[in-house]
Amino acid sequence: MMLLRLLWEFCKVGLFSVGGGLATIPFLTQMGQRTGWFTSAQLADMIAVSESTPGPMGVNMASYVGFQVGGVAGGVMATLGLVLPSIAVILVVAKFLQKFRQSKVVDSVFYGLRAASTALITASMLQVARIALLHRAEAIGGNGEVETLYWPAILLAVVIFVLIRFTPAKKLHPICFIAFSAVMGVVFQL
Repeated sequence: MMLLRLLWEFCKVGLFSVGGGLATIPFLTQMGQRTGWFTSAQLADMIAVSESTPGPMGVNMASYVGFQVGGVAGGVMATLGLVLPSIAVILVVAKFLQKFRQSKVVDSVFYGLRAASTALITASMLQVARIALLHRAEAIGGNGEVETLYWPAILLAVVIFVLIRFTPAKKLHPICFIAFSAVMGVVFQL
């Protein structure tokens, strides 16, 4: 039953996350809260690892969650769930696109999808920034949690920004900055 649920949950993510891997983050956040399969901190780790490893980010995260919840079969089902809607949509669109390519309605739909994709990616960026740059702490008197700025992560972000914009290091390959950030994260437990 868990395998079918993994397939179903990731089919929903794959169907509605237009725009690629970053667009899956709002849906995965909601899924984690609803199912309890992973926390926000674990999602942040999944994003970091998925961005740093080869392959599509959404597929990497689906495979990881599926494996954590249901082993190898869970990883396969979650990955299938994520990609099956895209495959079905591509097959349908390819079949009809040639016929309707000159249609103003089709052009308008694709124009609207660009805006939706941009909004999902922006929401993802803000969510990742919040997880990475804010620190949750218990409020004084034990009345819930408050979020405060996490200065080590902010300092690292500023250093990376300065390096890639204003120094000769900007000519380095992006993997160098990813590796540098990973080392700093391990050393300073960011």
